Amino acid sequence: MSDVVVRKRRPYFLNRKWSSKDVIYGGFMVFMHALCLLAPFTFSWSAFGVFMALYVITGMFGITLSFHRNLSHKSFKLPKWLEYTFAYCGVQALQGDPLEWVSSHRYHHQFCDTEMDPHTPYEGFWHSHMGWLLDEQPLHQRVGERGNIGDMEKDRFYQFIQKTYPIHPVMMAVALYAAGGVPYIVWGVAVRTVWVYHITWFVNSASHVWGTQVWNTGDLSRNNWWVALLAFGEGWHNNHHAFEYSARHGLEWWQLDPTWWVVRGLEVVGLATKVKLPRQEHMERLAIKSS
Repeated sequence: MSDVVVRKRRPYFLNRKWSSKDVIYGGFMVFMHALCLLAPFTFSWSAFGVFMALYVITGMFGITLSFHRNLSHKSFKLPKWLEYTFAYCGVQALQGDPLEWVSSHRYHHQFCDTEMDPHTPYEGFWHSHMGWLLDEQPLHQRVGERGNIGDMEKDRFYQFIQKTYPIHPVMMAVALYAAGGVPYIVWGVAVRTVWVYHITWFVNSASHVWGTQVWNTGDLSRNNWWVALLAFGEGWHNNHHAFEYSARHGLEWWQLDPTWWVVRGLEVVGLATKVKLPRQEHMERLAIKSS
């Protein structure tokens, strides 16, 4: 259903070696998805409200604003107290600690859609979506050294989070259970986490398979409107790969980019500084000329 031709499809279930880490990750994914089956039986408007609030807090403030645009690409600067606050929101998204997430993402940009890319669709849609997380051996060969986070790895806050990472989601779950019982666990933890998972993963998969390219990036990145709608502006992925330093991904007036709106608001009140945007000469150089 796309023009992306799979070059090398990896076996994910049979005829492969499962490491203990793969089993743990796979088991956790199955458990979280299975827990979502309880959603219809535990629905309440308050539980749904918790889901929506945490979707924004962990998905936008945590992943798209903090882990991605602030920490991975340094597209703007925040006071440390606010940087750490947003990063802690990302910790609650259960996508790994900040050091791990940022390192993998930087490798993706460095080796985009090559054999060293952690999650290219050239190895299949499943691989780019979530399969790459369940196959430790090739992932370690590509990003195992994690030598690209020198700007963060000595930071005591991120070191602390890395060492204590599992504790923080557990604390969140305990707080939600105390506030609303099982419905808050199902909607505030399972449904919300799985929802944010797949939206984040669609940026890696769908936005490298379906959509339009307006910039000569030399990779498969596409601008995908429905991923942008779900992922707070991250779906304008061809824009992002063209100008990865930019805090703004939706470059046209009609390209909705809520994450950028938040960054712009922080800039207006003086909390976000050194906000980077695409340079005109860079845009002219990468623009795909219509014939």
